[in-house]
Amino acid sequence: MPPLVSGAGAAGPRLNNDQLYKFSYTTEVLVDRAKGSKDGSVGYRISSDVDVNLVWRDPSSKDDQLIQLVISNVKIKSVAQRSAKKNIFQGATTQSLLGENKLAALERPFMVHLKNGKVSSFYCYKAEPASIKNLKRGVASLLQVQSRSGKVIENDVSGRCTVEYKAAQGQVTRTKALETCKTAETGFTTYIQVLGVSGESSSVTVFTLEDGFIKSATAKETHILAVNARRTTAAKIVSRQNLTLVTIETGPFEVAGKNVASVVKSLDEKLYAVGVTAEKVKSQCKGCQSVSEENYYAGLSEFTNAIPHYRCMSLLTKHVIKKLAFFSLSFPLLCSSHSLSKAIAPRRFLALIQSIRKASKDEILQVLKSSTKTALPQVVDAVTSSQTPASLDAMLQFLNFADPKGLVLQERFLYACGFSSHPNERMLQALDISKGKIVSNDIKESVVIIMGALVHKLCQKGGCELPTVVEVKKMILEGPDSTQVESDVQMYLLALKNSLLPEAIPLFSKYAESEVGAYCTISLTALQRYDVALITDEVKQTVNRVYHQNHRVYEKNVRAAAADVVFSSNPSYMEVKNMLLSIGNLPRELNKYMLSKVNDILHFEMPASKILRQAMKDMISHNYDRFSKVGSSSAFSGFMARTADATTTYSLDILYSGSGVLRRSNMNIYAASNGAMLHGLQVAIEAQGMESLIAAKPDEGEEDLESFAGMSALLFDVQLRPVTFFKGYSDLMSKMFSMSGEPMNVVKGLILLTDHSQVIQLQSGLKANAEFQGGLAIDISGGMEVSLWYRESKTSVNNKGAMVVTGNVTVDMDFVRTGMEVSFETEASLDFITTVQFSEYPFLVCMQMDKTTFPFSESLTKYESLPSGKRYVSRRGHKQLLPGSEFPLHQENSNMCKRVFDSDW
Repeated sequence: MPPLVSGAGAAGPRLNNDQLYKFSYTTEVLVDRAKGSKDGSVGYRISSDVDVNLVWRDPSSKDDQLIQLVISNVKIKSVAQRSAKKNIFQGATTQSLLGENKLAALERPFMVHLKNGKVSSFYCYKAEPASIKNLKRGVASLLQVQSRSGKVIENDVSGRCTVEYKAAQGQVTRTKALETCKTAETGFTTYIQVLGVSGESSSVTVFTLEDGFIKSATAKETHILAVNARRTTAAKIVSRQNLTLVTIETGPFEVAGKNVASVVKSLDEKLYAVGVTAEKVKSQCKGCQSVSEENYYAGLSEFTNAIPHYRCMSLLTKHVIKKLAFFSLSFPLLCSSHSLSKAIAPRRFLALIQSIRKASKDEILQVLKSSTKTALPQVVDAVTSSQTPASLDAMLQFLNFADPKGLVLQERFLYACGFSSHPNERMLQALDISKGKIVSNDIKESVVIIMGALVHKLCQKGGCELPTVVEVKKMILEGPDSTQVESDVQMYLLALKNSLLPEAIPLFSKYAESEVGAYCTISLTALQRYDVALITDEVKQTVNRVYHQNHRVYEKNVRAAAADVVFSSNPSYMEVKNMLLSIGNLPRELNKYMLSKVNDILHFEMPASKILRQAMKDMISHNYDRFSKVGSSSAFSGFMARTADATTTYSLDILYSGSGVLRRSNMNIYAASNGAMLHGLQVAIEAQGMESLIAAKPDEGEEDLESFAGMSALLFDVQLRPVTFFKGYSDLMSKMFSMSGEPMNVVKGLILLTDHSQVIQLQSGLKANAEFQGGLAIDISGGMEVSLWYRESKTSVNNKGAMVVTGNVTVDMDFVRTGMEVSFETEASLDFITTVQFSEYPFLVCMQMDKTTFPFSESLTKYESLPSGKRYVSRRGHKQLLPGSEFPLHQENSNMCKRVFDSDW
């Protein structure tokens, strides 16, 4: 790669005195799907004449020039060939589109200081609209060229960019590295790569030179944005510029002067140096509606009729609700909890977020206070997910953490913070402040646990040294050793599990060998989340000690968790061999679990499969006596979906006690895309101390365990606060007799999964905005039923959800708006049920994992609109119904299910 070279000495185009260079200029912008054709695109073309002449030249340097440019004969047309009925520019004049003042500003002369082929200064009238100045900068960018090869850093309308020139005889190619461009306007994107948006950009300009001057310049700039998980949900922006020398005529003489500034001032005192980089365009196309805005206005009357007592509301509230566009449609559709499994909920949720991001704190507070009781939790989800300073301030003022009646809203707020796509220090600081006001222990635990998740996200963004992050890191790292209260220790360990701080690994290693089983399990499952490179030999030795019980006896689920860590941490040959040798000497169900885990690693080709195969060549560790152990426990992994863009896998691990009662059930769903991995879901159910119900003998190390059952969920890499079904024998018995069969809710709400906002400053001076959002409405519940009469237990995990992903790309000038919206949506339900019949021995165990038939749809909308209200809209889409299925597990389970259902019959 050639080194960067200085612009000095890299001569650019030279103008002759007393000559007027007349050019024809066109620029066009197209928006379409990634593989769309020009005819199917939306967009427009601006064409004009451009006159260029030399105003002043430094006598000591021929490449230090002040030139004047005048744009005239401006025309605006559609970029695609359409019938007159579909062409919004048909019959419109340039003056009617731009307006008299803007057209006059565009045709007003401006000046460019060219030094060694680079635009050093840009002179125009300060009062001119930013959009007009940017178009002029776009023309000036085609005069910036150097005649020798090399890489330079240039300033132009796109920002400060690295540019590579390749010069051949009579031709120069300029390639701009768009990813290096630094501009004032920046966006944001989600930290989760699997759920994010990736882009490909290119910018190439080809100059034809003749006699040291530009004969033609042709530029093409392309931006493609696609959702990583489904790359067909994509948009493409193409910008073209063409500057062609038509003729050279006699022109004005250059003027005398000491320097550029004095010359400009002598010619026109109203001309100012305003910088060549594009200005932020504040005004939008007045009267031009996007597709989403159109949907809003169409449904506004429906909303006002849907809210009870709307006519009795204050004028202020009515004004606020009307102003916050998408709040209106969202209210009636978010009222029903059943709608969470329908795509309409996340669709309105995303629209709601877009509106909230444009609202003030007082406006948001008014809407929160005006919400119905049933809609309020979901409005809280949307307001928190908006992640603006105004929305956070409104939520902190609205919520009262000292009120025990507001627990549902408080938890929804905390979870939305935990799932935030691009949190900042202010959000973490807000949670830190709120701790002192909290009366509920559950909320206190959630606050600390979610703070751990925010620390992880902020560290990912390079904010690990921010003052609040440093303070919270210190708190959660010192937390476990600062208290003797078991629930508080667990709270801090779960926060550290979310934080994934490398400094926490020694702490997890220490608590993995604790006498309290819950500490061990949290610590071991946390270690499994770390990058393998961070799991040192010392940590591995600790985990192996736990599994092999070198220092003390551990519960089965603790040893199973230790085995999972060993297998997932690049184990050595001896580690694997020792684990194989342990099989046969373990408790019955742990024997069976380990056998299933080994077979699962082998059949699913996990990283440890290669070393496992080597160790199994030894007949001492791999023989019939070890590998014929029986039991009900199992471990199995499989594929849920495989596409060209993403792969989704599931795993189900079930561990029973020797008496046949469930000890641990662990369901995981992972998504992988482009080398990135996402732990999408984990639902773990644990039970202990249940043997007294069936007069069974507890396993070794579990004789004194208190009766307990609970559920823990990890969602999109965020560990949530565990839920307890019952704790203690008396609580167990009271709930057993009062069981309604209804599952207990674990997490329910709306989550912003994909959140990408990007400003694309085109070289032509036009600007594009890209917004991609993905929303998920989710309802996860689980339950455990034990029937002593029928000698049967049943655990269930029910996952219902609906997802919508939308992408909107617009090129929004103050005289025309063009753009495209792409989206897909789906609804799904996944149920996992485990039935155990302990009326006979060995117990019958049946596991079922079912996916219901679900709909899937995609849509594409392209649009153009003018302030006059004239519009063009093109819509395409398709829907399909994808069949449901029962996910396969191992053959033993299938055989057992047949026996269970036969016995039921």
